[in-house]
Amino acid sequence: MNEALKEARKAAKKNEVPIGAVIVYNDKIIARAHNLRVQKEETTAHAEILAITKANKYLKSWRLEDCDIYVTLEPCAMCAGAIMQARMRAIYFAASDVKQGALGGNFNLYQERFNHTIMINRGILKEEAEELLQDFFKTLRGN
Repeated sequence: MNEALKEARKAAKKNEVPIGAVIVYNDKIIARAHNLRVQKEETTAHAEILAITKANKYLKSWRLEDCDIYVTLEPCAMCAGAIMQARMRAIYFAASDVKQGALGGNFNLYQERFNHTIMINRGILKEEAEELLQDFFKTLRGN
């Protein structure tokens, strides 16, 4: 999760919402990314989506079955869906998102019946991730 937080800090320096993600395969980080929606002017340029794309290229496969993803904020519905479609083994996230979180913060997409199950782990380095997000939005609002 520390590596995902490093990615989130990179996003903040670019005036992007500070969310970072890393994907691990065989105990090795194979992909890392941070939010780039503003810079790329792309709706889908979330940290998770960008990391998944990099992992797909690294493994030369759309399936990421033996991979785990670490994210600093609970994924939204789009990202939770992409993680499910990639058939990842597990997701680890730091802070919950009560507004848009799709893994229990606002609703739980994975409660629906799918042909794949993903292990969910919450709250890892939660305080650090929350502080980073809070500081970013305070600065953004000029507080």
